[in-house]
Amino acid sequence: MILTTEAKQAIFEKNSLQKLKTDTGSAEAQIGLFTHRINHLTEHLKANKKDHSTRLGLLKLVGKRRRMLDYLQHREINRYRAIIKELGIRK
Repeated sequence: MILTTEAKQAIFEKNSLQKLKTDTGSAEAQIGLFTHRINHLTEHLKANKKDHSTRLGLLKLVGKRRRMLDYLQHREINRYRAIIKELGIRK
């Protein structure tokens, strides 16, 4: 799954994750992209249960997102709470 620049911008605008228009490296923006990719891979795995390489990639993405959320939680708890509420991620 390759996301075009327009698709990424749509994800950022939908979730209002960017502080600036060119801000793609913030923790919130990265977590939003990880969440989109995780949701896409989850749907793929529902149809293709034996696709173990995709399952491994999904687990790696979940770990990356978890580490990014932990970083945000220790640095700025208000930003962490906002992103959890915005994306509907449960801990």
